Amino acid sequence: MIARFAKLFGLTAGPVILGALASNATATGAEADLALSYSTAAAKWSEALPLGNGRLGAMVFGGTESERIQINESTLWGGTPHDYSPPEAAKSLTELRQRIFAGDIRGAEKLGERLMGQPKLLAPYQPCCDLRIHFPGHAVATDYHRGLQLDEAVSTVSYRVDGVSFHREVFASHPDQVLVIRLTADQPGKQTFSIGMDSPQPGARVHVAGVNAIHLSGQIQPRRNPLSSWVGSWDAPGMKFAADLLVQAEGGTVHSAGEQLEVVGADAVTVLFSNATAFKSYTDIGGDANGEAIRRLRLASGHSYEQLRRRHVDDFQELFSRVHLQLGGAVRPKDTHERLQDFNTTNDPGLAALYYQFARYLLIASSRPGGQPANLQGIWNADLLPAWGSKWTTNINLQMNYWPAETGNLWDTEGPLWSMIGELRVTGAETARTLYNSRGWVLHHNTDLWRATAPVDGPWGLWPVGGVWLSNQMWDHYEFSQDREFLRRQAYPAMREAARFVLDTLVPAPAGTPFAGKLVTNPSVSPENQYLLNGARAHLTYAPSMDIELISELFDNCQRASETLGVDADLRSELQRAQRLLPPLQIGKHGALQEWIEDYDEAEPDHRHTSHLYALYPGSGIDLERTPQLAAAARKTLELRGDGSTGWSKAWRIALWARLRDGEHAYGILRSLILSSTLPNLFDVGPPFQIDGNFGGAAGIAEMLLQSGHGEIVLLPALPRAWKEGVVAGLRARGGATVGFEWHNGRLTSVSIHSDAKGRFRIRYEAESTAVDIQPGRDVVLDGSLRVR
Repeated sequence: MIARFAKLFGLTAGPVILGALASNATATGAEADLALSYSTAAAKWSEALPLGNGRLGAMVFGGTESERIQINESTLWGGTPHDYSPPEAAKSLTELRQRIFAGDIRGAEKLGERLMGQPKLLAPYQPCCDLRIHFPGHAVATDYHRGLQLDEAVSTVSYRVDGVSFHREVFASHPDQVLVIRLTADQPGKQTFSIGMDSPQPGARVHVAGVNAIHLSGQIQPRRNPLSSWVGSWDAPGMKFAADLLVQAEGGTVHSAGEQLEVVGADAVTVLFSNATAFKSYTDIGGDANGEAIRRLRLASGHSYEQLRRRHVDDFQELFSRVHLQLGGAVRPKDTHERLQDFNTTNDPGLAALYYQFARYLLIASSRPGGQPANLQGIWNADLLPAWGSKWTTNINLQMNYWPAETGNLWDTEGPLWSMIGELRVTGAETARTLYNSRGWVLHHNTDLWRATAPVDGPWGLWPVGGVWLSNQMWDHYEFSQDREFLRRQAYPAMREAARFVLDTLVPAPAGTPFAGKLVTNPSVSPENQYLLNGARAHLTYAPSMDIELISELFDNCQRASETLGVDADLRSELQRAQRLLPPLQIGKHGALQEWIEDYDEAEPDHRHTSHLYALYPGSGIDLERTPQLAAAARKTLELRGDGSTGWSKAWRIALWARLRDGEHAYGILRSLILSSTLPNLFDVGPPFQIDGNFGGAAGIAEMLLQSGHGEIVLLPALPRAWKEGVVAGLRARGGATVGFEWHNGRLTSVSIHSDAKGRFRIRYEAESTAVDIQPGRDVVLDGSLRVR
């Protein structure tokens, strides 16, 4: 199909024709798989539809008589700027290490309390406000429909009351930084409603500001949260915030009614909403929230609704339309909740494609340049006490949020992550100095708006390689993008300083321990998992397998980066010497990859984390061809661990099985993810709601369709039988390539490869392979047998 469209349009099969392919598929009926569709309003938050512009998040319920739109702002957090590093922690480090080496884990975990951050629980992400609209007489409605069109990022509600058709559109504009609501009807003078705002934040104030505006302002108040919530407390007032609403009516009248506005008899109405906080940086919350919210609203009000919508859609589609995925043929438009329920008994390949594109939609909506990275709930949270504080958990969840950005052609969304890492390098350098008396920077298993880097929560927080993982993720972005300037200015400095921290904190294992004389991490954990030592559960250990995998990969990446940039030859030599002294990965008594330095029994054999399989995915240290024994041990690990408990753990397992080229097993877990870990609005449920499962699930789907690395692109490596037909356009591969391909009746039929730079790739499909040389601007088109056309 790709080649056929190239001939039809007289174009090469590069990005232009990939876009044409996506447009044609949409025109022929696949648009149903780019829409969420419902026949009833949301009865609860987990059924509402998400909108976002990377800073402002909104959940639209779609009620007829009463509409609620719940609002977030990405920098509205509890607490205040704060350094969590415990000043006297380094004094206990030597004894802590000795206890762990000696096997006194209970004593070590008690001593480890001295290394915990101050305080030991981090601040939570907070809801901002709710926008409420009341439509008198609209309780009984017919022909109801609400939906979310993913490729436009527009939520719609339509219904009929007393013979009148009413229609609402809502979107969160990134170019204009406002939420826009448009209310119309098919008869004039029918728009009559009241509108107002309120906030769950104590002390927030609302007042009407002029004939057609409402203003809300507040400040996060001191709060004591229960320890059982795993959310920190704070004693001083914190972030100031504000929101403004402007009603623009066409015909009819607008007047105030207490703290609300009433619209009577209008033909159509546009509502503009803006919010802001006093956040300037993680060290400064002295900004003007009121002034910024009003400024944004005034600027947006200078555009017509049509202009605002077009600016929004053009901006969003520039990102979203880069990748097209069609699995199977066009589907009959159907209620999305019904599709979820029917997925247990029907083969609906389009639902998997919708799930994939919904994740890309969520990433664009929750992470844009200049904003914060997507947190545990992306950008959407209605609770003062959200699960896990809705923070950034850095032992898998934050990293997983950005897995689909690389293959999914959404590099723009990673800007907030790279900026956060730059800030964590500053706070992490202080923590490295205070806790470990080392150079470089460290990050443990959680952070918040204030860029915490100290150990927090409990002994499982004493995991010192979160910064190593994020540094490896930066190198992977360079592998995909070949962006030398990114490598020079952002990635390599973070990688180099993370490596220096590791070099300063690795210690030789003492005599009498396994691998005596080898360099090991101590203290550490295998994230959130526990082993059994003399019948008792234990977290702390030294040299868990994940640490060795992360560090070995970082050392490799740093050496390659320094060679690419022509710098730091002495550091390369130091890394090589240290790498030779790392313990090897081991295969345990059950034939599985060993998780800890010793072959302990697991406290939870089906634990949600599969941390010691990092080297299989997202890392590259374990591979079917290059390390077959370790790959077989990884497979055994997955068999023993099971197919996942939480949504995000299932998502990780999809990608792991895909790397093992087992498409049927990967697809079985994907089905479980969609059937039992997906809410009616397609949000992932841990439980509770955690967005990482959406992002990880999408990355797993991409991994089933395309894998890349070491100069090789593997097509359809884990294709399940359920996906007999398909078209992909715009996926990215390591080495800087953009790839499109089609398959029919389970067999590859055509491939298009484009690269912005000169490159050589080996293309593999099943037992076939071929080497192709690509010149910039000249694409290579192959048939299903990998012959050049």
